[in-house]
Amino acid sequence: MSSKKNNYVAVGGQALMEGIMMRGPKGTAMSLRLPDGTIETQMKDFVSVRKKFKFFNIPVIRGVVSFIESMVFGYKLIMESAEKTSIDMEEESESKLDKWISNHFGPKMMAVIGAVSAVLGFGLAFLLFMWLPSFVFDLINDKLAGGEISALRAIFEGVIRVIIFVIYMYLVSKMKEIHRVYMYHGAEHKTIFCFEHGNELTVENIKKELRYHPRCGTSFIFVTILLSILISSVVSVIFPVLTEIRAVWIAVKILIMPVIMGVGFEFIQLAGKYPNKLTKLLSAPGLLMQRITTAEPDDAIIEVAIEAMNACLSGDVPEKTEPDSENA
Repeated sequence: MSSKKNNYVAVGGQALMEGIMMRGPKGTAMSLRLPDGTIETQMKDFVSVRKKFKFFNIPVIRGVVSFIESMVFGYKLIMESAEKTSIDMEEESESKLDKWISNHFGPKMMAVIGAVSAVLGFGLAFLLFMWLPSFVFDLINDKLAGGEISALRAIFEGVIRVIIFVIYMYLVSKMKEIHRVYMYHGAEHKTIFCFEHGNELTVENIKKELRYHPRCGTSFIFVTILLSILISSVVSVIFPVLTEIRAVWIAVKILIMPVIMGVGFEFIQLAGKYPNKLTKLLSAPGLLMQRITTAEPDDAIIEVAIEAMNACLSGDVPEKTEPDSENA
């Protein structure tokens, strides 16, 4: 088994609403395709606490820190991109709820909507990936199996989480707006690959690249689910009493989640640096999931990705790019 190291560079990104964020050696850039067809690029201030405090850069711990930072910062950019790229609605087309929110919160409307969305999102994630698998297992174990499959709890719940995750992502991908985001996601991966391969960042070169990347957040989520099955199984075998009460078991899973995220982060980083047979095998499920969470981008979307990449590599922000009549 080869352990040859890739020419690894600290470049990553995230798909936004009609745009892309790229993070590189010269900073973080956000490029958006505005409603008038122009491309607007801005540099965003982001300094990780990992650079300020050595403790937060310790292996495993740095994975938890990176995940939290990416969630907070990424969500902020998604809300900003949604606000900038949406076409203003006419007053008469607004719903009563829209008018009430606008009248009471004014300029803070998007922040309020974002906060409510975040709370609802975390609540849904807890319901689907924590409570529901435990509920289904207890139902089957108590009513159908007579308590005979208690030892399989962690594996059973893990399989349910995988099924829920795949179905959820597939259904979401069918939404028109989300499909557009997935196209930008594909462009982000292709552009990063093009850069990593040392090729010139042109539309034609980028179109030739794969849209499945081993350091993708989708792969990270899938790896954490698989790791949760392994680590939860070990915990349930060593401390079987913890699995007897659903609320206690859910609390245990929440408490060990930082360890799972930290280990998952280290694996994703290694998979990007050392593309050998083992890392490729272990990365395969996450790469397969990217067939759902990425889509082939058109030329106009790739142009946005190129601007974001060039800005994060150079630190220079271009003037607004005029729309290409054939692509925009």
